[in-house]
Amino acid sequence: MENIARQSPVAMRGSRIAADVVVMAREGARVRLDYTPESLALVDRVIEGIRREKPPAAAVAPTLLGFGAYVGEVLVREAGAAWVDFDAGQRDIFGQSFGIRSSDGRLWNPLGKAIKRYENGMVDSLRLFYLSVVGRAQV
Repeated sequence: MENIARQSPVAMRGSRIAADVVVMAREGARVRLDYTPESLALVDRVIEGIRREKPPAAAVAPTLLGFGAYVGEVLVREAGAAWVDFDAGQRDIFGQSFGIRSSDGRLWNPLGKAIKRYENGMVDSLRLFYLSVVGRAQV
C-alpha cells in the first residue's frame, strides 16, 4: 500500500472519510468493516436499516457519503482504483468533487452511489456497484 505521506490530498480525503465511517459503524452499529468486497454486503444492510427508519436524506447524507467513500476505498485497495479530483464538468455530472478512476481509466462516483442506494434501495446495491466496476456483475 502507498505510504500516506506520498498520497495526494484527494486520496487522503477519501481514505480518511472511509476510516471515519469504519469507526462509526463499529461503535454505532457494532458492524466491523474490513475493506473487503464481501464487507459491502454489510454496508448494504446498514443502509437498508437506515432506510427503514425513514430519516430525511439530508440528515443522513454525511453518513451515506462516508459509506460511499468506504466503497471507493475498497476499490482502491482491492481493484487498483485511484482517488481523483473531478474537474468542473465532472463535478456537474457527478455532483461530487472527487471519486475514483478504475484501472481501465473509467471514472466512478461511489459517494453518489451510496446516496442512490439510500434513495432507491437494493436496485443500487453497493456490492453490485463494486462488481460492476471490476467487471464481474451478473445481470
